[in-house]
Amino acid sequence: MHIMGDMQSKPRLVLDTNVLVAASRSSRGAAFALVQSVRAGQARMCCSPALFLEYEEVLKRTEQLAASGWSMDDVDAVLAELAGVVEPVSTHYRWRPQLRDPADEMVLEAAVNTSASAIVSFNLRDFGPAARFGLPVLLPRQVFERFDLSRSTRRSP
Repeated sequence: MHIMGDMQSKPRLVLDTNVLVAASRSSRGAAFALVQSVRAGQARMCCSPALFLEYEEVLKRTEQLAASGWSMDDVDAVLAELAGVVEPVSTHYRWRPQLRDPADEMVLEAAVNTSASAIVSFNLRDFGPAARFGLPVLLPRQVFERFDLSRSTRRSP
């Protein structure tokens, strides 16, 4: 198989922070399986530096650490691994405000600037304006159906 064809067939996804939060809290859900799919190279995770910093800030909140059972070192390890596979996004264009929640703007901007295949979030309603940019907004479980990904059974963080 030609390498460029293989790279282009993988969906380019921008994950809302709530997807990583859900993945950290349960290894049984679609959010965790989606992160495993990214780690396995089935999908490409696209992320701007600002969005990656938000992942870190949210995952290291005291209440989030308690809910996930992770330590700061666990968060650092997971983020370090993701940093190794994430496709960086430079934000050249901003269209603010588009969304009700200003914190979600960086997710939309990353998706538009990288020509993502989809935004993945549990807040479908908040990302309604993404349709103006031709971006589908999917729940983690919908990503597997839409892009024909197989669900991983790995259980490590």
